[in-house]
Amino acid sequence: MTNSASARSTRTALQLSPVAAGCALFVAALAAPAYAQAQSTPAADAPVATVTVSGIRRGIEDAISVKKDSTSIVEAISAEDIGKLPDVSIAESIARLPGLAAQRVAGRAQSISVRGLSPDFSTTLLNGREQVSTGDNRSVEFDQYPSELLSGVTIYKTPDAGLIGQGLSGTLDLQTVRPLNFSKRTVAMNVRGEKNSLGKMANTDDTGNRFSISYIDQFLNRTLGVAIGFAHLESPVLAQETGIYEPWKTEGRPGVPAGTTVTDGIKALSRTGYNRRDGLMGVVQYRPNKQWTSMIDMYASIFKHQDTANQFEINLGGWNGGIDPAVAFTNVTKNGNAISTAVANNVYPLVRGMFTDRRDDIRAVGWNNEVRLDGMTLVADVSYSRAKRDELSLENNLQLGATNSAASLDNINLAFNTGAFPTMSPTRRTYSDPSQLYLKGTIYGSGYGKTPYVEDELKSFKLAANFAATGALEKWFSGFDVGVNYADREKAKDQPEGNINMIGNPTAIGSQYLYSPVNLGFAGIGTIPAWNVPAVVGNYMSFKPTSTESYLISKSWLVSEKITTAFVKANIDHDFGDVTMRGNFGVQAQHTKQFSDANYWDGTAAVGQQVKPVHDGKSYTDYLPSLNLAFGLANENTVRMALAKQIARPRIDQLRSALDFGVSDVTFDPGASGGNARLDPWRAKAFDLSWEKYFGKKAYVAAAFFYKKLDTYIFTQTNTYDFSKFIPGTKADTPFGNYTAPYNGNGGTMKGVELSASLPLNMFTPVLDGFGILGSASYNDSAITIEDPSASIGKAIPLPGLSKHVYNFTVYYEKNGFETRISQRKRSDFVGEIGNFAAERSLRYVVGENVIDFQIGYNFNDGPLKGLGLVLQANNLRNAAYETYNGNRNQQLEYQKYGRTILLGASYKF
Repeated sequence: MTNSASARSTRTALQLSPVAAGCALFVAALAAPAYAQAQSTPAADAPVATVTVSGIRRGIEDAISVKKDSTSIVEAISAEDIGKLPDVSIAESIARLPGLAAQRVAGRAQSISVRGLSPDFSTTLLNGREQVSTGDNRSVEFDQYPSELLSGVTIYKTPDAGLIGQGLSGTLDLQTVRPLNFSKRTVAMNVRGEKNSLGKMANTDDTGNRFSISYIDQFLNRTLGVAIGFAHLESPVLAQETGIYEPWKTEGRPGVPAGTTVTDGIKALSRTGYNRRDGLMGVVQYRPNKQWTSMIDMYASIFKHQDTANQFEINLGGWNGGIDPAVAFTNVTKNGNAISTAVANNVYPLVRGMFTDRRDDIRAVGWNNEVRLDGMTLVADVSYSRAKRDELSLENNLQLGATNSAASLDNINLAFNTGAFPTMSPTRRTYSDPSQLYLKGTIYGSGYGKTPYVEDELKSFKLAANFAATGALEKWFSGFDVGVNYADREKAKDQPEGNINMIGNPTAIGSQYLYSPVNLGFAGIGTIPAWNVPAVVGNYMSFKPTSTESYLISKSWLVSEKITTAFVKANIDHDFGDVTMRGNFGVQAQHTKQFSDANYWDGTAAVGQQVKPVHDGKSYTDYLPSLNLAFGLANENTVRMALAKQIARPRIDQLRSALDFGVSDVTFDPGASGGNARLDPWRAKAFDLSWEKYFGKKAYVAAAFFYKKLDTYIFTQTNTYDFSKFIPGTKADTPFGNYTAPYNGNGGTMKGVELSASLPLNMFTPVLDGFGILGSASYNDSAITIEDPSASIGKAIPLPGLSKHVYNFTVYYEKNGFETRISQRKRSDFVGEIGNFAAERSLRYVVGENVIDFQIGYNFNDGPLKGLGLVLQANNLRNAAYETYNGNRNQQLEYQKYGRTILLGASYKF
């Protein structure tokens, strides 16, 4: 499989990393005349040898063929064998491709940025059909797609008029197998055991397992093909984390020098739990004759995540439940303008339990029919997909001492360590004895809970036709495509919340609810108790979540989109002497109807009538022309060029009509914050140019340049708004007030350069037979900054998802059944969109990552064990940390480590 990946580099004075330097050296070497002269052409009468390629090289060569044969600029992944994409999810595999980068969530690669744009700008398809998402928005969470059930992925970096559901930054098409493409019955099984280097914590073991089985067969004289695949994953959630209250701010604090940035709080935690995923894939393909092919494909997955964060937390902002004296700092040192070390005096630490239980269900089914007639092909495709997310979030708080008292205050030695865990060492007390930690009367109350629910449903129908070119048109065109696609999508979110209140007068947690204590020594604290949070809430407390309180009304919404896309495309095929020209040009006409239904709170209305509906939306049409040209030159050189107008529809949560509305008691002006159902999409013009040199289907080197002009961007802004329909009966003396919401604003430009190569090293010398490399280096730059007053990290920030440099490198060896590879994916700092405590997206700077994976294995190719393969994997070899910050590296927000994962397993195919 091609694990070429993302990386960015093109400044004149840029200091290349070893990965990028190596990639550049290979490109230069292969372009050198000396190497070209060394190539030889076999004699015309030489015998043709038949070589069966398998394993790593087979996947690489299949992916190179996809890239070479495409009329668009694409990247591709192809499984080296059914069920043998090596990664836990497809996200890790995709993240190794040129121009792409992954963002880790809870230690797992989950979302993908294409060419420096956030996941909101790309679209994910499954077998050519747009997919729903269990998140609040459009971007697919790739860790829910088992790599074992996919045969490959194609990433379209340039669109064509016939590509439905295309994204602005790129379109990712996940593909399942076609059973009639196999020559015989095939059964493949995989099993792997997993162990995490962090070791067992609390109630969570450090081991897990993976299992998959795929069955492919053909019946009725190879007119009927069936493929069924099942994949199971059970993986421990183990993490060591620290976090800072955001934002860092400059304000006077006792003992802190003026002008020093400080935080209102700090916490350390051990996170334990599990991920369980069961995925099922099915394909039935019927081809009774050459004229008709009918195929039904289905995908379903259930993803369960459960974890408990057992944490030690200190409020440093002066809030100690009314206890005096207030917090004071001594022995303060600084790192730049930020506090570095200090003693925090008179603080009131808490021991907390934060429990999360989430279940995601995805269902997708599609039916495709293709009929070939004389000079014409008709395609009809109908599909349905649905995603649901059920989530439970519970919080328990424990305090030292039965009541708030000065005797419970502590002094804490603090050290805010950039690039490492901060430490917070208590000087007066220990917090390991659960009998001394009480449930009642903490400074944050007994707890709080949420039960978010999301449902996303998409129905679509496509009818298309291809007409072969005839007469004089055959000189320039191979054929013409026309078609129409209708998609109906509806996404709803509800988020009941509420306080968790004590029942009676319990003191400490009963021993029957306690787990093994967790060690927070990495943050200088020692051990703290861990407990069963749901059981404690169920036995000592009352939790009655609601979504009808005034401050919760706007968190529930429904967004609906009905999109009709018509397209026409001409497929170019013409020769200019020795130069071939392939490609297409055409146009999509995309008509969108979008609306949202929600509620708002009117505090002036009579009791029982304060919740009022709000409906809003709009319609618009976009015309999206596109041109793709691929020029085939001598010696297997290809030059590609593409021009297009592109759009990306707004984030779904931005399209909500929900709002928080009120009228000032002082100025009597109305005001609100919320969504905007009248948003236009992001719109852009794009230019792409690439050069690709192929060596059959065994190797290639490539260089690509892209330029995008975003005509519009969506910013959160505060504008004057007419609240006429909201103010009747209120005390407002004007209909006009400020509304803070997403609005369309000016865009800007972004550009990038991508270098990539896939090379078996026996091209240079037979001594290196079996060795090979895949690598890429990319550089992105953007003139766009985000002006987001809701962002805690500043009002002018880079584009979310944009890493200026992304590097990927894989070295592999495969020969005589033995295979090994080591892969690196590295990206520079970027702004990530992270889910915060309020279950909403917030923007934070993320420190660039350098993740290294290793794999070694042996496949028995003959004898009684033929078909058996053994494999040992080590993921995240360096235990690379995940770190976020406030805008300056010395203002750390999060520092997390998830351990390295070792997997040992076997596969068997027959």
